[in-house]
Amino acid sequence: MVFALEDIRLEGKKVLLRCDFNVPLKDGKIADPSRIDASLDTIRHVLKHGAAAVLCSHLGRPKGGPSAELSLKPVAQYLSRALGDEVPLAPDCVGEQTERLVESLEPGHALLLENLRFHREEEANDPGFSRSLAHGKHVYVNDAFGTAHRAHASTAGVAAFLQERAAGLLMMREIKALRALLENPARPYVAVLGGAKVSDKIGVIRNLMARVDAILVGGAMAYTFLKARGVEVGRSRLEADKIDLARGLMDEAGRRGVKFVLPCDHVVAAEAKADASGETVTEIPPDKMALDIGPRTVKEFVACLNGAKTVVWNGPLGFCEAPAFAKGTLKFGEALAAMPSVFSVLGGGDTAAAVKGRPWTARFSHISTGGGATLEFLEGLELPGIKALER
Repeated sequence: MVFALEDIRLEGKKVLLRCDFNVPLKDGKIADPSRIDASLDTIRHVLKHGAAAVLCSHLGRPKGGPSAELSLKPVAQYLSRALGDEVPLAPDCVGEQTERLVESLEPGHALLLENLRFHREEEANDPGFSRSLAHGKHVYVNDAFGTAHRAHASTAGVAAFLQERAAGLLMMREIKALRALLENPARPYVAVLGGAKVSDKIGVIRNLMARVDAILVGGAMAYTFLKARGVEVGRSRLEADKIDLARGLMDEAGRRGVKFVLPCDHVVAAEAKADASGETVTEIPPDKMALDIGPRTVKEFVACLNGAKTVVWNGPLGFCEAPAFAKGTLKFGEALAAMPSVFSVLGGGDTAAAVKGRPWTARFSHISTGGGATLEFLEGLELPGIKALER
C-alpha cells in the first residue's frame, strides 16, 4: 500500500522531497519549467503543514563529478520566485556543510540540495549514500514520477532509512490515473500508440492487448507493421528485425478480437528535415519516407474513438519536430480532447511535448509527466520508485 502525502502528519518535521527538476537549460536559463511547476503543489503542501522541505533532484548526466553547467542554481532561483520565499541552494546534496543547513532549516521553509548525480553513488543506489541523504530528515516523499522506474539512491534506496514515506500529490495522481488504465478500465477502451520504434512498445502492446478493444498505430513504428502486412513503405523508418514480431502481434490481436488499425494515407518527403515540405499519398513512393499520418487516417482514427470510454495515447503520430509533419498528431489530439465522456490519458515525454501549448490539452483527463516510467507502468512492470513507498 502506498501512503498519500495527506496521510502523513508533517508539523515540525523535516521532509526529504524527491522532485523531478531535470529541466532543459539554454544559456544557463530554464527553457521549460513544466517539471518544476508540476511539483509546486506538493512543495506548498509540505510547507503549509508546518514542515521544512529539503528538496532534491538530478539534472542532466554529469560526467564524473560536479559541473557548473549542470548546477541546480537556476532551479533554486526559479523556486524562490514561484514560492515567494528564498530557496537556498546547498553546496552539495550530502556532507557536513549541507547537514548543518538542513539542521538549521525552519518549518515552512525550503532548501534545495545540489545535483544528486554529482555523486556516482546516486545512480549506483549506494546504501551509504542513501543513508547520508536520509540523515537529519524524518519523512521521505517522492514526487518524481518521471524517475520512478530507476532504482537509484534518491528514488529507492533512501526509503530504507526513513520509516515515514509517502507519494507526493503529483506521484499519487500519476499512480491513480495509470492504474485506472490497467485495473478494470471502462470499455470500449482504445490504445493509441506512436513514436519511432516497435521495440519500445512491445511490452505495452502485449499488456494492453487483453484489456483494449482497439489499437491504433501511427508514427514511424507503424511502417514496420505495414511492412509486415505486405505494404510497400518506401524509405520510411523501419525495424527490419521486428517484422515477424509485428506480424505476430497483429495475429494475436485478431485472435483476441482486438481491432488493429494502421495508417491508410501518409504525408511523405524525401528526408526528415525540419524545413521539408510534404505531400499526401496513399501509396508511398520508393524514394520517399512517411513522416506523418494523412487526413484520411486522422478521420479513421477519430472514428475509432466514437463511443469509447477509455483512451490511452502514447507516442506522437508523426515527425512533430517539423510543423509540416505535426498536423496529424495535433488534429487527432484536438479531436480526442473534445470528447468529454472519455477518460483520456496521454503518456508523457514526446507525446506531451508534441501537444504542449495547445489550449485544448487542459481537457485531457491526465497528462503523464513520465516517459520511460509511463511505458514501464503500462507494461505492468514494478517501478522501484513506487515499490519503495509501500508499507
